[in-house]
This record gives sequence, structure tokens and C-alpha cells, in this order.
Amino acid sequence: MKTLVTASWVIAHDGRSHVEIPDGAVLTDGDTIVDVGARAELDHHQADERIDLGDAVITPGLIDLDALTDIDHLILDSWASPDLSSGFTWSTEYFAAPRAVFDDAQRRTVREYALTQLALHGVTSYMPIASEVHSDWAETYEDSVAMAEVSAKLGLRAFLGPSFRSGVNVIGAGGRRTVAFDEEAGRRGLADALRFLDHSTRLADPLVTGVLLPCRIETLTPGLLRDVAEAAHERGVLVRLHALQGMSERDFIQHTYRRTPLQLIAESGLLSDRLIVPHGVVLDVHPEVLGNDTGDVAVLAGAGVSIVHCPLTNARYAHNLHTFGGYRAQGVNLCLGTDSFPPDLIRGIDVGTQVAKIQAGDLGRSHLAGYFEALWTGGATALHRPDLGRLAAGATADLAAFALDDFCMGVTEDPLRTLVLNGSARDAVLTMVAGRVVMRDGSIPGVDLPALRRAGQQLFDVMRAAYPERDHRHRTADELFPPVFPRR
Repeated sequence: MKTLVTASWVIAHDGRSHVEIPDGAVLTDGDTIVDVGARAELDHHQADERIDLGDAVITPGLIDLDALTDIDHLILDSWASPDLSSGFTWSTEYFAAPRAVFDDAQRRTVREYALTQLALHGVTSYMPIASEVHSDWAETYEDSVAMAEVSAKLGLRAFLGPSFRSGVNVIGAGGRRTVAFDEEAGRRGLADALRFLDHSTRLADPLVTGVLLPCRIETLTPGLLRDVAEAAHERGVLVRLHALQGMSERDFIQHTYRRTPLQLIAESGLLSDRLIVPHGVVLDVHPEVLGNDTGDVAVLAGAGVSIVHCPLTNARYAHNLHTFGGYRAQGVNLCLGTDSFPPDLIRGIDVGTQVAKIQAGDLGRSHLAGYFEALWTGGATALHRPDLGRLAAGATADLAAFALDDFCMGVTEDPLRTLVLNGSARDAVLTMVAGRVVMRDGSIPGVDLPALRRAGQQLFDVMRAAYPERDHRHRTADELFPPVFPRR
């Protein structure tokens, strides 16, 4: 089936770079883009369906490689003092007898809620991230099977696998943070992950790709890291490893293994172009480490590692990449993720570009084009999918479109600058994956958004109420999460 999608702007790819086409059109045939160009040039094509989006910008589908597939906890824990935040981590007491806050049906609803949010925000391809705080350990084979089913029903492009770990961050009675280990749980988790790789192969669904998604590096033993590297090499699959993320991670690994996190990754055999690392912040160039370049960034670039930059979440947790432009200049493949709610990569780009200006002291060094390249072609490079992240003949028909006609959007200058400065991903009016319309004008076939919103709120309330049992001081939820102003 041929579909002609038209709008006031199209962001195409000419084989060298992205280009802006006024009054443009994209012609798809099944799951493939046949042609991209000016509307006047493509209007003669016979099409089974024509979708005119009016004053909007059509872009490659957004690629989110740290996509929230959970009920977000950042709204709770990104405001807290150190004293309060100590209550958000498992206590050693809780580690001895953890429980899953949600049952299987509730976890499935959580996934549906989160994946629906991705579709509404223009995301076409994603790798999931969910908190393990409210689980009884990490994720399971069954979790990923259920997520694949929900994702396939919606029509999103998923790179899936259960998270797994050997340990968990805990707080002792004295308030000291460390990692408590259950190495057998880590081995079971990897076995589940390998089992899901087999399941994804049997599915033979082009929208579901199995990958390995271990948890944070400090919660993995060196032995498990080596096993992951060996399995990834044998199977030829991608690995995403949360690492180089914070000073507590670095301090724990250096104290425990006499290695930096980057050295531990290298020694495990994971350094390659199949490794994807959120967030890649704490390296030698970070001011709390050395504040100068002794080669860490070059190591990542030389190995072909992809760094998932999450600028909105970084800002909310008071982190910075040092710097986006510096990593790019050394050849690191940067891609983007959201990591928290909302899954709004446009707001993320806005925050990232403003931070870049501040760091450089130069309005001309926002790297706006670089951020969009990271979003589209950087994500495609990380996934080893050159058919994604670009609108060009022969590419896969994954598209997003964002309205520019709302009065609150203001005036339009450059469509991308206008979208970033005046809009957000909530302005998405079309999400298309493999030539199929997943979302149109805020509506997703078969999804009751008001009912799903109510279910999401109920599950969030359950999650919030469970924090006191994990807190080493057993403070109430209202004590842990005080309102902005006193309530009466």
C-alpha cells in the first residue's frame, strides 16, 4: 500500500546530511520510503492513502535508547535532600526479604501506559529502562515477553531484553551506601536474558529485536560482565550497560576492584561498537574526576561505543556531559534517551542545547544540528540500523510529525528551531512505524487513554505508598515526599 504524507516541512536526508524541504512530501510503499521531496514533485504519484498534516514538520521517527517503560519515579526523587534521598534506596533489612510491589497484570499495565506515552511523543524505536526499586530483584523473561506483546500491539519498534543484576544498592542502618550481592540471582538473570534472545528469534517479528540489558555497572560482578561480553560476542547482539553515570558508582568500583568503571568495562571484553552506554558522564574530563582529558573519551571513540545522552534527566539530577561538543569532536557516537518522564526528546534537546551554550559561553555553540543528528542517525548507528533515522528513498518508513500551527507555538522561523524553542514532543501529530500509522492527532487505535491514565495514577499511588517499607528509617511517604508548600 502506497501512502503520501505531506506537510509544510520535511526533514529529508540527501546522502550526506539532513536537509529541510519546504512544502514537502514522503511517499511510502509498505514499510519502505519510496521517495522524499517537494510536494509538487511527488504529487503525481498514485497513492492508496494521502495524509496531509498541514502546517507541520515531518521528521525521521524519534529513537529513544533509554526509554522509560515504567511509572516514573523522578517526580518523587529528583527534589530530595541527601537525608531524604537515603530513603529511596533499599535498606539492608529489605534486601533480606524483598517483594514485588506490582503483580504481573499490574506490570503489564505499567508497560502499556509507558509505551503509549512513547507513541504519543513521536518515538518509533526504543530500548526500555524501568526502575528495579519496586521489583523483588530485576526483570524476568516473562516481563520481556509481555512487553514484546504490548509493543507489537501498539506497533512500535522495540529492542528488548530483561534487565538483570548481581547486586543492588542498599543503605545500612547507619545510612552508609553500599552494594549487596546475590550472585546466583545475577546468573539466573543472564539465563533469562539469553532465553529471551531465543524467544525474539522465534518471533521473527521485524519490530522486536532481542538485546542484552544488564543493570548499572556497580550492581554487576566482574564475572557477570565477562559472561555478558562472551554471550554478546557469540550471539552478535547489542549490549546496553548503564555506566560512567555517577561519582558513587566510580567510588564503589575503585574501592572494590581497584579499577575505574571504564577499565572494568575494557577488561570484561565489552568495549566494541555493539556497546551502548547511558550516560557516559563520569570520565576523566568530568570536573569531579580530573577535569582534563587524559584519554578516556578517545578510548570510547576508538572502540566505537555509543553514548546515550539524556540531557533532560541529567539536568533534573544535576549532572552534565562534559561536553556534548567535545565528545563529538573526538568521534564518539552520541545518541539520545529520555530515561524518565516525560519521554520528550524535543524538551531534552532544548535543555541540552541551552546547557551547551552555558558551558561554551557562546550562543553559536548550541550544537542544535548535532543534537538532531544524535537523535536520528546517532541512534541508528548505535542500533546498527542504517535504514533508520533518515527520510530517504530505500530507508525504513519510520516517521514522526509535529504540528507548528498551534497559536501557542508562536511564529515559525526554522521549523526545528521553532519546535525546540517553542514546542515539545507533545506537539506530535503522527507516529508511523514501518509504514503503519501508530498514532494520529493524539489517538492510538485500541487504546482508551482516559482509562489508561486512571490506571497509571492508581499504580503510581501504589508505588509511592511502598517506599516506607524500603526506607532504612521507615519514614512515611508524606515525610519522604513533602509537598512544595504545606498542605491544609
